[in-house]
Amino acid sequence: MSDYDISAANSVFTITVPGLYNAPITLENYAADRAFETEARELIETQMSIDGYLNAGWVPNPVTQSISLAASSDSAAIFEVIVAAQDAKRGLYRLGAEIQLPSIGRKYTMVRGLLRSIVSVPSPGRVLEARTFEIIWERVIPAAI
Repeated sequence: MSDYDISAANSVFTITVPGLYNAPITLENYAADRAFETEARELIETQMSIDGYLNAGWVPNPVTQSISLAASSDSAAIFEVIVAAQDAKRGLYRLGAEIQLPSIGRKYTMVRGLLRSIVSVPSPGRVLEARTFEIIWERVIPAAI
């Protein structure tokens, strides 16, 4: 039971990149809002028949996740290294990750991810803005901590 604690400040997000970062690396210094989030995942495909029946089937779909790091975050360099390594080999590196949310007693294991996009340079305003990194995961597996 979480005792109604929904703090995100004690979350832990670790990633691995086999062949590049084999040991888990903990991400740090997130943006203040929306540190990491996933988009809604469509679970079914539907078709309406001409005579009014709703037909449906399960379909697999990936999970898209955005990670926002403060402009001063050293963790941004991890993603820059992945991009440079992929560019150099003209190939892909698969990622793995785990997010622990102690306040609600849950963890989420991300499987076979790909770094899909990055904001290459922090946008300057009054101060440098957060950078966003997007990963697409084959699946996300929830469990209790």
